[in-house]
Amino acid sequence: MKESFFVALFLSVPFLGYSQTAEQSKVIDHYVKKVIQINEIPGMAVGIVKNNQVTFQQYYGRENLESTKKVDTNSMFRVYSNTKLMSNVGLFKLIEDGKLSLEDKVSKYVDNLAKDWQNLQVKHLLSHSSGVPDVVDFKDISVNATNSEVLESLGKEKMEFETGDHYRYNQTNYLLITMIIEKITGKSYEDYIIENQFPDSKNQVVFSSNSVEEIPHRIQKYNYNEVAKQYEKLTAVDGVRAHSSNGLAITLPAFLQWSIHFSKNDFLKPETKKMMWQPFDYKNNGWEFAHGWEITDSNKIRSYGFSGGNVSAYSIFPANDMSIVIMYNGNKGFPVMYQMMNHIAGIMDEKLMDPYMLAEEITIAEPFINHNLKKQTYGYRTENDKIIFSYQYPKGESTKFVKSISVAGAFNNWNMNDLSYQMTLKKNNTFEVTVPKSTFEKGKNYSFKFVMNKTGWLTIPYNALNIDGTRDNNLTLTIN
Repeated sequence: MKESFFVALFLSVPFLGYSQTAEQSKVIDHYVKKVIQINEIPGMAVGIVKNNQVTFQQYYGRENLESTKKVDTNSMFRVYSNTKLMSNVGLFKLIEDGKLSLEDKVSKYVDNLAKDWQNLQVKHLLSHSSGVPDVVDFKDISVNATNSEVLESLGKEKMEFETGDHYRYNQTNYLLITMIIEKITGKSYEDYIIENQFPDSKNQVVFSSNSVEEIPHRIQKYNYNEVAKQYEKLTAVDGVRAHSSNGLAITLPAFLQWSIHFSKNDFLKPETKKMMWQPFDYKNNGWEFAHGWEITDSNKIRSYGFSGGNVSAYSIFPANDMSIVIMYNGNKGFPVMYQMMNHIAGIMDEKLMDPYMLAEEITIAEPFINHNLKKQTYGYRTENDKIIFSYQYPKGESTKFVKSISVAGAFNNWNMNDLSYQMTLKKNNTFEVTVPKSTFEKGKNYSFKFVMNKTGWLTIPYNALNIDGTRDNNLTLTIN
């Protein structure tokens, strides 16, 4: 991969572990502008809270493609599934106040549940382990149907799996959470959330799951149509019942203030947050997910957060007294929020930079930068009687947290722990391992991929000539 121009576009200033916020802000601002340029995102807002102070708050681009109005402090981005974070906090406040328990049966608060739903507990909703049918899969259910009508319809369907067995993201869980909140509080879901979590910014938040509803200052989302080669405005209408899972639109200042309140324990006590962030114990898989929150570990530093609609992300890093908010209005086919979150966190603290995520960001964005790179064999070369597997980590970037690069493929039963295929670091951030050519049969195709830190399968560069054409898009090796 040609890296000089491309890497410079992202990383013109190296990560140095800055001590001055002004320097960090300069680098972050430069980086965000490049992401917007590369992905042709119409508008974005990014904010950082450090030690309960807003240290970065910037606005970019336009609110919409139909006008020249700039994104500013009044712009309300719809955060989609990040709404679930406010729902989680609202539910745990009721738990903290002794009004319900994680172990409570859902049927205690919601009437007429189907027979197969009787073992449902509150904890199964938050952990997405309920196994109930997902309402979004049933297009024949009207958005105007009452909650009772929706549950009656879904109750006739088969359970997806045994309750508590494993994780599967499901919007019906939050419909039930809405009903529990409204049953206990006697208020509408949205009134309860706004009153308790946005007391000082009520005019900067609104709940609506109707994408075409005209709401002052609310920014609408655009998805890129690859056939028409243009952005198209989202027109989905999900109805009131979706408010707790995807309906919140919020300004950046209001989101940052919410984060400060959350960090200062104004919403929940520390012991309640600890309970909320406890990984759920699924019966049959190792998925690590808390009660409504994604868990991310970067170099043994844990963070919690969520994302929404491929256009928003929130992460809080308790050990660093820091949180980050990213919101934008255009998805061109690849959601950039996870890579952005990793990159910005790494600028703030190098220990928060996941080297796998950084490598993925650069590889995935490459086609948007260099459209005409020559197709070439990637990942290995032949030298006499040897095959040398070679992986290039971005030059100029620290490999400090790259613990291992390995080769896994059809020739070693896809075993990433095979010592014969563990790569070593050479000069210029190149990792290599040499294998005798006699290991492979002549004329036979072998599929393989590189693995970083024994967890992440590295994406194949788009200009690689030797790919197998499968859904996994593996590299291939052939000895002639």
